[in-house]
Parts: sequence; C-alpha cells; structure tokens
Amino acid sequence: MKIFLVANYSKDEAVQSGLTLELWLTRQGYEVVWAADKNSKIAVDHTPDIDGSELVISLGGDGTLLRAAHLVGAREIPILGLSYGHLGFLTAASPQDRDILGVVSDALAGEMHVSRRATIACDVHVVTPDGDEEVISATGLNDMALARGPLSDMVEFDISVSGHHIDRLRGDGVVVSTATGSTGYALSAGGPIVSPDFDGMVCVPIAPHTIQARAFLTSPSDVIEVTMSRDRPSQSAIAVDGQYILSEGAVDRVVSRRGDADILLLDYGPESFYNSVSRVFYGVRRHDR
Repeated sequence: MKIFLVANYSKDEAVQSGLTLELWLTRQGYEVVWAADKNSKIAVDHTPDIDGSELVISLGGDGTLLRAAHLVGAREIPILGLSYGHLGFLTAASPQDRDILGVVSDALAGEMHVSRRATIACDVHVVTPDGDEEVISATGLNDMALARGPLSDMVEFDISVSGHHIDRLRGDGVVVSTATGSTGYALSAGGPIVSPDFDGMVCVPIAPHTIQARAFLTSPSDVIEVTMSRDRPSQSAIAVDGQYILSEGAVDRVVSRRGDADILLLDYGPESFYNSVSRVFYGVRRHDR
C-alpha cells in the first residue's frame, strides 16, 4: 500500500512530522512517496507518482491541502489533512489536538468519516491578440474568482445561470465557489457559510457598485456564465483556487459548473465542520464550551 505525503516544506514542524510518519509507516510495511518541491528539505530519490496511492496525507495548512487536492485530481483518493498552518479549516487534526500517529492509524483502519466535497470546473474563454478564441480549463476545490486587473478601476460583466440572465454588474468582480470554498474568498466578499454536504455553487459579487446585488446559491446541475461587457471593456484576472490563469489574450467569459469528480476529505464526522466554524469564525475554544 502506497501513502503519498504532501508537505509545506517551509514549515520545519510539518517536515519533521512527515519524516516521523515516513519512518513509522515504513515499519508498518507501507511505501511512502513525497510530493516534490523545489525547496524540499528532504531528498526525493525517485519520481513522485501519486497513481496507486491509497491515502494522501497533507502536512501544512489549507493551502497545502488544496495542493494535495490538485495532485489527486479526479482519482478520488482520500486525503487526510494534518494542520501545521495558520488556519487549518479544512484539515482533520493538528498535533496540538490529537496524536498524529493515532490519527493516521485511524485513517488507515477506515475509522474516519469520508466527506465528499464537490469541485468546480471552469472553462475560461479568451480572445487572443490574433482574434482567435482560446479555452483554458481548470478544476478547483474552492472557487473561481474573476477580479479587476491591475490597470482596471472596475469590471463590468453579465451573470447568467443555465441560460437565464441574472444581472449586469459593475464592481471588483465575482466569486463562484463550492460549499468548501464558501468559507474562503466568497465569505470575505459577503457570502454565506455553507455546509459541505451542499452540492451546488455559491455566487458572490465582489464589492458591487449597487446595494441590490446579493449572493445566491445554485442547484448541482446549474451552469454559471460570467461574460465581460463589450460596452465597457476592462482588464480582468481569473484565479482558480488562488492560482491565476495566465494568457496573453483578453477574458471574454468564464463558464463554471460542478466538477465531474469529488474530493474525499477524511475527518471525524459532520461535527468536525461545525466545530471548525465555531473555532475559526466565532472564536470559540474548546474550554469555552
């Protein structure tokens, strides 16, 4: 059985815990593979290959877990997130709360809850300098953000859901997120906190130039299309899970829908989500309850 480790190599505690896990897992008869990193503090003696892994362990914060999710892609390999970051909202445990070897042992024994998280699939339609259309596809666990570019004061765009026009808006942009991403950029823009069991998408305008625009939720089968206005051309930037989509052309529209595959996150049950909401967003600590 192969275990794939994805670590934040800039955090010594995460790397040291990974090395401890590697030693322990190897003694249990598991093959351990590390995700490569140009700043790695360990020697990777073979080409990292996630295929055939039975479990992926993320050692870091939410950003490290998102990287693990991107490496997993559509393979639906369970991901166990161990928190060594600032927030750790998506992770299952931290060394301050639980014995890490015990958590990994629970995961390997099949004693942890599997939370299926919907993904978002985005097609970014770009008009190249030659006038041709280029389509760049990307999939994320959290969100797609269309925001004003560095030389633009605001962007103007139309939002449609499954062919039904909603509104034309001006502002700093829009976030289309999954339920998992509802606690990220979408929340900062004024969106709601959504249970991870929700399979639709969350659409949140960013600083709209009107008091009438509101966030809304869609059904799992809906398609959200954001089309840049031709009446007010502006430069926009597109990011999926915080990673910018780079192109020499100008963004014409972005089509977002639920991804074909889910991401499987391991935790200790549905209450883990609400405990994290209480801890991170309401400031409630264990000794306060």
